[in-house]
Amino acid sequence: MGKEDYSKAFKLGKKDYQSRMLRGEKPTLQVLDDILPEKGSYSESQLGLVQIPIEQILGTKTVARSSSFAGNFMPILRESTEFAAKWAELSTRHVEEGIREPIKAYEYMNQFYIEEGNKRVSVMKYFGAVSILGTVTRIVPKRTKDKENKIYYEFMDFYQLAPINYIWFSKEGSFAKLQKAVGKEPKEVWTEEELLKFSSTYARFTAEYSAKGGKKLNITPGDAFLSFITLYGYEVVDGKTTSELQELVSKSWEEFVLLGEEAEIDLKMKPNQKKRSLLDILHSSVPKKLKIAFIYEKTPGTSAWTYAHELGRLHLEQTFPEELHTTYYENGTQENIDSLLEHAIEEGCNLIFTTTPPFAQASVKAAIANPKVQILNCSLNTSHRYIRTYYSRMYEAKFLMGAIAGAIAENSRLTYIADYPIYGSIANINAFALGAKMINPRAKVYLEWSTEKEVDIEEKIRKRGSSCVSGRDMVIPEDASRFFGIYHMDEFHPRNLAMPLWHWGRFYEQLIWAIIEGTWKYDDDPSAKKAINYWWGMSEGVIDVICSKYLPIGTKRLVDLLKSTICSDVFNPFSGILYSQSGIVTDDPNGSLSPEEIMTMDWLADNIIGRIPDKEELNEQAEPVINQQGVKKEEG
Repeated sequence: MGKEDYSKAFKLGKKDYQSRMLRGEKPTLQVLDDILPEKGSYSESQLGLVQIPIEQILGTKTVARSSSFAGNFMPILRESTEFAAKWAELSTRHVEEGIREPIKAYEYMNQFYIEEGNKRVSVMKYFGAVSILGTVTRIVPKRTKDKENKIYYEFMDFYQLAPINYIWFSKEGSFAKLQKAVGKEPKEVWTEEELLKFSSTYARFTAEYSAKGGKKLNITPGDAFLSFITLYGYEVVDGKTTSELQELVSKSWEEFVLLGEEAEIDLKMKPNQKKRSLLDILHSSVPKKLKIAFIYEKTPGTSAWTYAHELGRLHLEQTFPEELHTTYYENGTQENIDSLLEHAIEEGCNLIFTTTPPFAQASVKAAIANPKVQILNCSLNTSHRYIRTYYSRMYEAKFLMGAIAGAIAENSRLTYIADYPIYGSIANINAFALGAKMINPRAKVYLEWSTEKEVDIEEKIRKRGSSCVSGRDMVIPEDASRFFGIYHMDEFHPRNLAMPLWHWGRFYEQLIWAIIEGTWKYDDDPSAKKAINYWWGMSEGVIDVICSKYLPIGTKRLVDLLKSTICSDVFNPFSGILYSQSGIVTDDPNGSLSPEEIMTMDWLADNIIGRIPDKEELNEQAEPVINQQGVKKEEG
């Protein structure tokens, strides 16, 4: 039996050897000594006995035995050699009693290289073993700013809590996300029972993922698994039967595909104006009457954001009295959003708007389970294939607001009150600062965060002496406060000068027309495998600025002029030479930032005094928003 197995393994080795040769690759095993950094740039750590994943064993420690095997660890020495006889003997022993003696290996960047036991590894690989017991020495490289190095150090931190070496990620921060996704605190150590449960759940998932063709995607199985349990919940996935898991993996496949795409988001800056053919009209599948649900995080009376969307819903009912019917759900939370979506679908809603970023994950789950229902989530830079997302280019209005503030503030001291450091909000802050600087080169913008813990913003404004403040965007119906929009402080009383307007009704109206006319489908190119994000602005009428009668006529004319140049694409607020707090962002006087660069900016303009806070500095209300859409700050 052993000789027959060696003969088969030998053929597999020769085939792999020749295949690698044709591809111009090294045909034999990798050698750790050849790839290690120079001496003195790494240290060693003893891990003791470890179950080594067979798939992660790539080669040998030294060159001595590397040429006895092809790159797949199958033997390539002739069957008449002593090596072949020993391999065959090990094969027989494995079948009859099992190989129990631990091998010796080195681990480097979570890949393993054998010092003693190469033939044992070869036999185990031949028989399809999952892992092999070994005494492991870890090679620890020095810290660098290289992405792989950063991920490896995150892995080592995670390994101290959970000695799991069979999962790997391609993105920074993923090991910490995994710790949270399975319900563990950041520094909480895993129990043996939890380790066994995870091993089982991960193995079941990867079996279905691989069977579907996961190895062909540009992500690791760990990336896919983390996305999967983040979407559905770790306990839910663990409780699925094999058939249920198989079905769910299949339904979620485009989410995995999207994870591996470099250009993840297809930004739609304007409504699709493509004309339909007669054939399109005849085959239109638009329902006779749309039933639309809006799901709000708060109530229109207590939230300016919700109030703006509610005005949009009412606008739809007035504009399309015969074509659609709307309903809405208030006080949505992370705990009840799934049931609210389920109820809306059971009530026959075929179009659903979830109006806040934290509802994105639940929206994806509902869309996967109900493919005939169109679901859109109000968020920016959110990459999902099964839902579409939408937002407005508020930074265009904020630029105008900054210009107003710069013209009005006598002492050049302005305060900008932001809520969350999320995609889009940083562009709003910078646009405001650039607008103020354009009118008043001496203008300084003091940045405050309304969600920051234990901060008295009003007291800071008084002490600083800011004569002009940018507060929340809109008035709240049940709050008589005048501290919204741009206001000038006259002693202790605000005088409102202007406010930005989110005209969600205009957005929803244009989207409904696209659905009714059948141009909705033209936004989606299935071959592109991109997430669709509508990001419309002033030129589409979804953003505006309302000026007060107290605003000087000259300033009002300036606002109108700037607005017309932005709407006609003659002027981009983020054009020309731009400076951040740490230096030049772009030195091209004729250039402009791309929409993607504006959307994802993680820097603050040089005339801003303040910084982007960490999540830990903000209150609990901010956490779900930051988790879904928080700006990823670059480390200095």
